[in-house]
Amino acid sequence: MAYTTIDDPEAYFQTVLYTGNGGTQSITLGGTTDMQPDLVWIKERDATDFHVVGDAVRGTSKQLYFNDVQVENTNTSSVTAFNSDGFSLGDRGDVNQSSSSYVAWCFKESATSGFDIVTYTGNGTDDTDISHNLSAVPKMIIVKNRDAADAWQVYHGANTSAPETDYLVLNDTAVTADAADRWSDEAPTSSVFTLGDGDEVNTNTENYIAYCFAEKQGFSKFGSYTGNGVSSGGAQSGGPFINLGFRPAFLMIKEASGTAGQGWMIFDNTRSTFNRVDHELQANSNAVETTGSHWVDFYSNGFNTRTNGAAINRSGSTHIYMAFAEAPFVNSNGVPATAR
Repeated sequence: MAYTTIDDPEAYFQTVLYTGNGGTQSITLGGTTDMQPDLVWIKERDATDFHVVGDAVRGTSKQLYFNDVQVENTNTSSVTAFNSDGFSLGDRGDVNQSSSSYVAWCFKESATSGFDIVTYTGNGTDDTDISHNLSAVPKMIIVKNRDAADAWQVYHGANTSAPETDYLVLNDTAVTADAADRWSDEAPTSSVFTLGDGDEVNTNTENYIAYCFAEKQGFSKFGSYTGNGVSSGGAQSGGPFINLGFRPAFLMIKEASGTAGQGWMIFDNTRSTFNRVDHELQANSNAVETTGSHWVDFYSNGFNTRTNGAAINRSGSTHIYMAFAEAPFVNSNGVPATAR
């Protein structure tokens, strides 16, 4: 029986914490496996700075912000290199302010891990196919127009019964909306994803970036669950339990249905070092990190919501998530993971 396709998640995803020095510095990833990242996502934890996104495909001088619609800017003092086991920084304040605390989520591009970075130029034509290199069907696609102040568009394969007809916005709290001009109402395949003629995804002659993710057993999962509005107390676990098939290292949850809308809540096992996860940031917001609330528990095979908060457990709402592993529940040799 195949329990996982990846025994060593640190070869493809790692989180690192560091303190800014206001000058230049190189950040070494803390895992036991060296990893040269292809995408580095940085957030200052103790100040209201943007979520900075750099990737090796666009190059070190190109910067975008997950929580904002700004066009791509050229900045030589942000992420200055993608190193064999980390990355280097210049003196820009949103990534390296002296004495400030930061978190960086780092991803390795690979068909093995189900992550592909795609750049393309729009043509303004509905039903346009864009090739990817996943050799699997993407379960989540995040698209940004690099040349215009358009919002980040998100395809998620589990948010509705027909996700190809719908989209979410990463830099906003809005719930799922229906629009044929995003994905042309066509589901992605193992070789392409399809665009409509919406400006946000396909303006003629404008340049775009797409981060594409496929599920890999024991390493990543992009699913959904229905909230029950139950808050857990003590050892009692009344909120939904989600079986991922791995012990999570990173988890992002978004309320996808309803009328009010909530933020894209980010949790990880590096800021919260025990099963109780109580450090939270939001991908749509430049707000400082919050601590103290018991949001979720991480287990050897998944996570459990621990609050009735609308962002992750509104009764009757669909909540989507993206999750990456610290360790598979059972590795390819049949050895099980243990709780933290």
